[in-house]
Amino acid sequence: MGWFVVVVAIVAAVVVLGGLFLVATANRLDRLHVRLDAGWAALDAALARRAVVARAVAAGALTGEQAACLGQTADAAEAAPRPDREATENELTRRLAEIDRGRLPPRLADELADAEQRVVIARRVHNDAVRDTLALRRRRKVRYFKLAGTAPQPEYFEIAEPDSAVAP
Repeated sequence: MGWFVVVVAIVAAVVVLGGLFLVATANRLDRLHVRLDAGWAALDAALARRAVVARAVAAGALTGEQAACLGQTADAAEAAPRPDREATENELTRRLAEIDRGRLPPRLADELADAEQRVVIARRVHNDAVRDTLALRRRRKVRYFKLAGTAPQPEYFEIAEPDSAVAP
């Protein structure tokens, strides 16, 4: 009878410790999903700011067809649903790259460069959160015990970085 109690106690301890380990993993995964949501919110805000600055450039410094095209592209990028966002933001990046920054007023050129730099940083932060979340979600214990619940699979946001944002 004594050995049976010892075996039951050991099995109970292993089950409790395993459960605590799974709870800790689930909490970490939840924190990563919160970080992911915050990263997307920051990226969305940076993209919206860039679209506003692009419209200001179109209205204040450009004329003719180039101004109209840039304004329409900025509107389309801001209004695009999330699945189509990458393509429209890449189009806006391409349109902004066609602008001669030397012809812009200095304050507007600085504002545009700042908005583009913030997009680059926000995209990197978001993609880092996606990478960390996917790394934890790929582990066997997370898949076997379905610790991710019904949270959607995170996706990277890949857009072209503007040349001016890469230069110091």
